[in-house]
Amino acid sequence: MDPVTHGLTGVAISNLGFRRKAVIWVCLLASIAPDFDYVSRFWGADIFLRYHRGITHGILALFLVPLIIGLIFGRKKDFVYYSLVAFLCYAAHLLLDLTNQYGTRILSPLDWNQYSLDLMFIIDPYITFGLLLSFLLCRMNRRLSVTIAAITLCLIIAYAGGRYYLHGKTMDFVKQRVDANSYKICPLPNDFLRWWFITRSGDKITVGFADLFTKRICTQETYELINTDKHIEQSMETRVVRNFLHFAKYPYSEIRKEAERTIVTWRDLAYSFSTDEHFVAKVVFDKDDKVVKAYFRF
Repeated sequence: MDPVTHGLTGVAISNLGFRRKAVIWVCLLASIAPDFDYVSRFWGADIFLRYHRGITHGILALFLVPLIIGLIFGRKKDFVYYSLVAFLCYAAHLLLDLTNQYGTRILSPLDWNQYSLDLMFIIDPYITFGLLLSFLLCRMNRRLSVTIAAITLCLIIAYAGGRYYLHGKTMDFVKQRVDANSYKICPLPNDFLRWWFITRSGDKITVGFADLFTKRICTQETYELINTDKHIEQSMETRVVRNFLHFAKYPYSEIRKEAERTIVTWRDLAYSFSTDEHFVAKVVFDKDDKVVKAYFRF
């Protein structure tokens, strides 16, 4: 989820009846603290891609950072109180991130694999709008703020539960219609009944749309992963592609000749439903097969 949504989640939690003076600031800080790894963006988009949702989104940080926040805001008698509130907000951030397909290293540093529930897109306007509406209603009627905040958070949980149900139904539907060895179902932006699927059988990956409303499977493309072109192998030695491959669950490369240049484009097929170039790494070679440019684009 985006930082605005996380911040609004912290505000909603602060309205659950916590009355001590610094609670709002504790909740805001704890709700956005996992995204302090945004600082890695200064070293390049590919570095950010590799390290975002890493150590700051793991179980070690979940137990350690709230204690630090408790020390910052709490005196002797308030330390435990503020630490528990910070823990609640920090955990809410990690759980929200776990719902989308970007992937979160939730078990780091014990396990550096990415885990995702694939229930919601990276940015979900329904959750953001609901939290914003809750904030405005709480400001307008402070007497009912606890009730409003509680209802809002319950609705978000119910919303996630509904998407979990639809995700499961889509998985069953795709398995009935497409013969493959492995399946992945990903959410689409602002959609409930239409999902993106990726299936794999050996070196063949098929992607497309599964529509629960029309009961249709629309296969968009089938990719063969076997490719021994020297430019692809050379591109894998660049920092940008190494970081991309560390992140991508379904990487696929293609080559395009352009005048005296050769361009190798790497895509994550989990995001290939977009017509724009999102989650794409590119390496440009000159006529002498030397790398002249390598970059990543969100």
